[in-house]
Amino acid sequence: MSQVEESIEVRVPVRTAYDQWTQFESFPQFMDGVESIEQRTDTLTHWVTRIGGQERVFDAEITEQIPDERVAWTTVDGQARQAGVVTFHRIQDDTTKVMLQMDFDPDGLAETVGDKLGFVKRQVSGDLRRFKEFMEARGTETGAWRGEV
Repeated sequence: MSQVEESIEVRVPVRTAYDQWTQFESFPQFMDGVESIEQRTDTLTHWVTRIGGQERVFDAEITEQIPDERVAWTTVDGQARQAGVVTFHRIQDDTTKVMLQMDFDPDGLAETVGDKLGFVKRQVSGDLRRFKEFMEARGTETGAWRGEV
């Protein structure tokens, strides 16, 4: 199992950053390689990704969700094995630190080599940078789910 930890400061309030992160179906707008996400229930999402020409289809379950604080998940079915948490920290009224920690299991030689070369870390860093750009350009979330898991 490999791990990656990345963070970024986003110039929006905590509530805005958190609310956007609960809009899983919008992830393809800022996550490179995510083709689609379908939210099937309050806690189950279905993902289709294509990274390095390889398609992965899997389901992820939200295992913990506390408004304005954290969203944790784990895969439950499909071609990817990972678990993680994203947390939201108030820096100032209009600035939030978004921290992402993820454990994942590379599948096969190509993914193992890619992991060792830092591909996943760069992917996560780029996704967070694009999330920042997406949020700061909009200034507001596209929706929100304020439930607790």
